[in-house]
Amino acid sequence: MHTVVRSATREVVIGGDQPFCLIGERLNPTGRKVFAQQLRDGDLSQIVVDVEQQVAGGATMLDVNMGVPLADEAELLAKAVTLVQELTDLPLVIDSSVIEALEAGLGAYQGKALVNSVTGERERLDAILPIVKRYGAAVIALPNEEDEIPDEPEKRLEITRKILDIAVGEYEIPLEDIVIDPLAMPIGADTSLVKTTLRTIELIHDEFDLNMTLGAGNVSFGMPNRPALGSAFLPMAMTCGLTSAIMDVRSAQMVEAVKAADLLLGNDDWGAAWIARARAAKAAAV
Repeated sequence: MHTVVRSATREVVIGGDQPFCLIGERLNPTGRKVFAQQLRDGDLSQIVVDVEQQVAGGATMLDVNMGVPLADEAELLAKAVTLVQELTDLPLVIDSSVIEALEAGLGAYQGKALVNSVTGERERLDAILPIVKRYGAAVIALPNEEDEIPDEPEKRLEITRKILDIAVGEYEIPLEDIVIDPLAMPIGADTSLVKTTLRTIELIHDEFDLNMTLGAGNVSFGMPNRPALGSAFLPMAMTCGLTSAIMDVRSAQMVEAVKAADLLLGNDDWGAAWIARARAAKAAAV
């Protein structure tokens, strides 16, 4: 199954037979006090730096989140989306839990965006899905309800079924425009949690063949040498059916692991992208 997103001039196809979709996560003030204060002050200059670094790192799409306390998130998100579109033609993920901000971001966007995100609560589905439908966007859906993340992969699959019944059956959103986040949790809290995520990916892939994404950094949160953990986790998840991830594309180690997995899984015809990447790295080192 293919999920297609677009900017004004570029199209990205997400799917199991496509190169893994790298969604750059840096346009987000969470955990970045200086950036958050800059945004409160109306200073968007760091966005220019973050976009440049993520494009250089090989991002396929960029996630844009302007959730700053004590700021007008809707106004900030609209301004950020407009600015990012002036800097790059990569398609965008419009990321907010605030309805007004989502509408403002989507209203400013030129193309078909991916909305991040909706959960399985009926109230949230009824609030967000009409916006997704109105703007012709795709949407990331998380199989949890009422701030509770199910421990069992089977329960996450059950909530996924419920979300699809409502999104497709009631709001007539195309099935291919729904991307599931199987919920990655920190292994620092419980080292068995990655197995839960991988099993969830397998179940959703086997039943629906939907595209999936997740926050790759969630797995290694709180642990040392996080890029090594992410580099091990992502290829494992790709073999189970994960087709994209929201991640720090500035990590050459993680990006290299994904590109290697693309080649080994048959999503890099004749190794052309892998060879071109190696040649570019060699030329840059001269």
